[in-house]
Amino acid sequence: MARKKVKIELEDSEGSKYSIVVEGNLTREKVLKVFEMMNLLDDSSNEKYDAEEPNSLGERIMHLIEEEFPYGEFTSSQVLEAYEDRYNEPIKLSMVSTYLARFTSKGILARNRSGREWRYKRVLLKH
Repeated sequence: MARKKVKIELEDSEGSKYSIVVEGNLTREKVLKVFEMMNLLDDSSNEKYDAEEPNSLGERIMHLIEEEFPYGEFTSSQVLEAYEDRYNEPIKLSMVSTYLARFTSKGILARNRSGREWRYKRVLLKH
């Protein structure tokens, strides 16, 4: 089996640059842990959440996706469930789907068909 190699580069809000190379027997979980560690170094993402909770529905959904599904795939049903748990208010699946479609068209999310449902994933932009 060929050795897998992943290189991750990040620049934080202060201009510091981080680069990490992970090579060997990589699993999805190991790579996600590295991303989580790198995210802790990115002060700009943490500053966003120190502010008050987002007000609009779209902001709430995006905020929820960033916190609950930072690197993995998710469905509109999973977002709906997380939204209702977090904000303790009902929301229609069609509303969630509409916002996910908007985020996809803006390039914030990517989506793939999996059986009868769409699976979404955040698009990670290089700094």
